[in-house]
Amino acid sequence: MAGHWAFGFGFWQLPSSGWAHDVRIWAENRKTEVFKGGRCCFCRGLFLLPVSLSLEVSVGKATTIYAVNGTEILLPCTFSSCFGFENLHFWWSYNSSDTYKILIDGTVKNEKSDPKVKLKDDDRITLEGSTKEKMNNISISLKNLEFSDTGKYTCHVKNPKENDFQHQATIFLQVVDKLEEVDNTVTLIILGVVGGVIGLLIFILLVKKFIAFIIKKTQEKKKECLVSSSGNDNTENGLPGSKAEEKAPTKV
Repeated sequence: MAGHWAFGFGFWQLPSSGWAHDVRIWAENRKTEVFKGGRCCFCRGLFLLPVSLSLEVSVGKATTIYAVNGTEILLPCTFSSCFGFENLHFWWSYNSSDTYKILIDGTVKNEKSDPKVKLKDDDRITLEGSTKEKMNNISISLKNLEFSDTGKYTCHVKNPKENDFQHQATIFLQVVDKLEEVDNTVTLIILGVVGGVIGLLIFILLVKKFIAFIIKKTQEKKKECLVSSSGNDNTENGLPGSKAEEKAPTKV
């Protein structure tokens, strides 16, 4: 349903049951309300609401991350809600082929307070997030990685202000012995060939312009020589307009 919008004049057009009904009741108590983030809004007499989850959780664009054994990794997680939140509940879970466990569990009182951890399964885990300055960050870091840490890590968020509505996002962690170096030989060869072709084309254009310039100058010199030679011939042959014609006649 994400990405679709419901338009209606008045709140009675919402369904009479489900979460949308709860939204309608909530909205009737707040006839004019503008929500944070610009994703949802209620106005007097006019209803505009995206037919999607108001609570959203994100772990970034990458669905899989790689980390070297023995190092530290940051598992990102942020949340947003156009309804705001109070006493928000969050937790991280780990899931592999044969194991499921809660890694960390905590709450966030409101938008002006930082997350508080109530339960932590592993001392290697540290909560790195903050909700101050509207960051809504509940990321965690995992130190001294082991190969057994490979698996799915899910960030869960439950918002009591939205009738305990829950949303989550998952990221896959792959712990490796070492990160493979990317072989850029082929890429470098391609770039070299392309660069060489471009350089050759530029050189050909420059040579072409230089040759054209030389030819032009040569032609101009030939024209000057022809004009000069023609003038000299006219003078020697006594043609009209020449100096020989202007010579005074000899008296008898």
